[in-house]
Amino acid sequence: MSPPAAITATPRRIAALALPALVVLAAEPLYVLVDTAVVGHLGPVELAAIAVGGTVMSVAAWFGTLMAYGTTGRAARRYGAGDRAAAVAEGVQASWLALAMGLLLALLGLVGAGPVAHLLAGNEQTAEAAAGWMRIAAFGAPGLLLAAAGNGWMRGVQDTRRPLWIVLGANVLSAILCPVLVYPLGLGLTGSAIANVTAQTAGGLLFLLALVRETRALRPVPSVIVSQIVLGRDLLIRGAAFQACFLSATAVASRFGVAAVGAHQIALQLWFFAALALDAVAIAAQSLVGAALGAGDADQARDVARRVTVAGGLAAVVFALAALAGARVVPGLFTDDPAVLEQAAVVWPWFVGLLPFAGVVYALDGVFIGAGDVAFLRTVTIFSALLGFLPAIWLAYAFDLGLGGVWAGLGLFTLARFVALLLRWRSPRWVVLGAAR
Repeated sequence: MSPPAAITATPRRIAALALPALVVLAAEPLYVLVDTAVVGHLGPVELAAIAVGGTVMSVAAWFGTLMAYGTTGRAARRYGAGDRAAAVAEGVQASWLALAMGLLLALLGLVGAGPVAHLLAGNEQTAEAAAGWMRIAAFGAPGLLLAAAGNGWMRGVQDTRRPLWIVLGANVLSAILCPVLVYPLGLGLTGSAIANVTAQTAGGLLFLLALVRETRALRPVPSVIVSQIVLGRDLLIRGAAFQACFLSATAVASRFGVAAVGAHQIALQLWFFAALALDAVAIAAQSLVGAALGAGDADQARDVARRVTVAGGLAAVVFALAALAGARVVPGLFTDDPAVLEQAAVVWPWFVGLLPFAGVVYALDGVFIGAGDVAFLRTVTIFSALLGFLPAIWLAYAFDLGLGGVWAGLGLFTLARFVALLLRWRSPRWVVLGAAR
């Protein structure tokens, strides 16, 4: 076995990995917009129902993202060591884990749809509609998670083109099926759920087909699956810390009035959109860093880390400049309420100023996930949340600092991670060579 030749992080190589990943990352949110637009014309109850159901089902998508990220780093190390078969084997075991977790989520969706919908919905009619949608949509969980596992191992072997076509094909299928099932066939909200399940299952099966074409060693290996679960656990805890921060920020912003929370929502969604694009660079980092470490080349790993971090920072600066140029225009695309626009002007300098730091943070996240240094990322995120972000925003509420205080808390959270990740990057502790960490 010999290491693969192309693990250098030239701008062209980073772009070749990042751009297809960006399309894959954007495909699901874009489909959700199409689905929402189709269902929205049925009426306000159906629109509210899909909002509730979609929020619950996004948990499965979150699990899928964690699974894909964890699999990429492990597969990339083995690919870098010149053992493509072992990299693909990571995909086999991740697929078994995805299937088991998907079936569990589907079962929970069937059993819990009613209680959860009634807990979240504002009225009985919406709750019943949302529960009916979720009971069908839950069957898509296995396919969704199988697709995530497939994305993970393919990124690990630096193949981002096949996932691009599979994900695009599944989403185009759903975008065609949804309006046809909802309107001409008269299935209404049920048609939307069926379109979701069909597309997610088709995508999962296509990733499985790609896996079968790569290998016939398809038996589960419990020890590998357990290792993947441990890695996924740390990513899950880290993700939960993020969720706690953003939910707390919204809760505090809402206490400053309707205009404040409206402006906060606009800025936060734009922040998430930027994060989505910058995550494409992080995915390139996962693949390239893992491959370099697997090849036993510490200097190459450090060079890759430096190059992708610069790329992430530069991409974020471009976003920041665009946001700065659109400061008087962009908020107006979301609202014409003078009070909300006034509050948006308060938060905009924070939004623009933090983006370059966030770009570096996201890139370094990808570096350390590729290196398998996930326990460190988990710990840093928890401490940044507990000792920085959460005290800051609740102090903002206690001293009536308004939306600027909320975003100062978000800034502290970002800058604390920025400093910690840079210090880690300068240390040798993340550079663990070999096919496994």
